[in-house]
Amino acid sequence: MHRRALLLCGLFFAAAFPAAAQDLPKLPEAIAKVGALRIGVRCDQPPYGFQDKTGQFAGIEVEIAKQLATNAFGSPDKAEMICVTAENRIPQLVAGKVDVLVATLGKTPERARVIDYSIPYNWGGSDILVMKDSPLKKLADIGSAAPVAMLKGTTQAAWFDANMPNVETLRLNSVSDALQALKQGRAKSMAADMATLVVIGEKDPTVRRLDELFAVAYAGVGVRKNEPEWLAYVNASLEKMAKDDMYTKWIAKWVPEEKQSFYKTQFPPTKVPTL
Repeated sequence: MHRRALLLCGLFFAAAFPAAAQDLPKLPEAIAKVGALRIGVRCDQPPYGFQDKTGQFAGIEVEIAKQLATNAFGSPDKAEMICVTAENRIPQLVAGKVDVLVATLGKTPERARVIDYSIPYNWGGSDILVMKDSPLKKLADIGSAAPVAMLKGTTQAAWFDANMPNVETLRLNSVSDALQALKQGRAKSMAADMATLVVIGEKDPTVRRLDELFAVAYAGVGVRKNEPEWLAYVNASLEKMAKDDMYTKWIAKWVPEEKQSFYKTQFPPTKVPTL
């Protein structure tokens, strides 16, 4: 009878506290009490975060978000995905609309003064997309063929402000808006995350990349300032994802086969190019 009681107790413990969670720090009480996570993700940034044809959330960062919820509460269904843009993601976090950001959030000194970052889960760089027949060959040519379409509040926008302040830019709300501006001729080029442009170029033969990397940055999960327990939990969860080699599976799911070797250097960051 004693052995049976111990067995039942063990089964109850395993059900109440998923195995993944047992390897992690204690979940902060404020998060645990809610029983779910509100996670800000990108909805127009494949292969990171986007919505598929049925409206379902998809992409590598969405998988990270689901795994955070699984580690915390035992189920990916405990992740409430909330669409954020490059411009509104940090205000959404600071205002308490989301608990955490998994949203192509490159680390910059300006952002780090407002929010805290987890350990990096990938590195990313930027590139320029042009029409196939464009005369542009390299980044230095951009000044003579403005405007450059880009998203508001991105590392690309900050980079142009700092390095090419005299170049005219067209700042929009989404990747689809920027791509449309390029194709309609309202912009002569488009600046965005290189990995996103790799996917666009793979699907669209009318455009090409300049293939000149700039604005390299590490991306991390964003949390509010002064939440050290939650930050420690997120860091431990990301470390577990890397240890369990989950990124390889997610890359295989969301990235074209011929591009997977490149993405495997990004998630987690293993080989950042020297510029």
